[in-house]
Amino acid sequence: TQGRYFKSIKELPSKKATRSAVQLKCLYSNARSLGNEQELEATVLLQNHDVVAIAETWWVDSHNWSVSINGYKLFRRDRRGWRGGGVVSCMKNIS
Repeated sequence: TQGRYFKSIKELPSKKATRSAVQLKCLYSNARSLGNEQELEATVLLQNHDVVAIAETWWVDSHNWSVSINGYKLFRRDRRGWRGGGVVSCMKNIS
């Protein structure tokens, strides 16, 4: 019976895995190497990035930086307790 068992496994139809080719287009930069906000927005929109990450933002609570690039959701994490740092990411809205 052992031989029949292995033979029957070989006879089972093989299932091919289907994969979708999903790719994210990402932009990562240090804030000091960026030009200005308008230049960043134009680059992101023209090149159709899905995710944008910016390090060393140096943003502080006294500024209202809740404005995001049109069509993107902004997430920010400021460094607290000392100067510098901070990161921002913008994710494309998919709806």
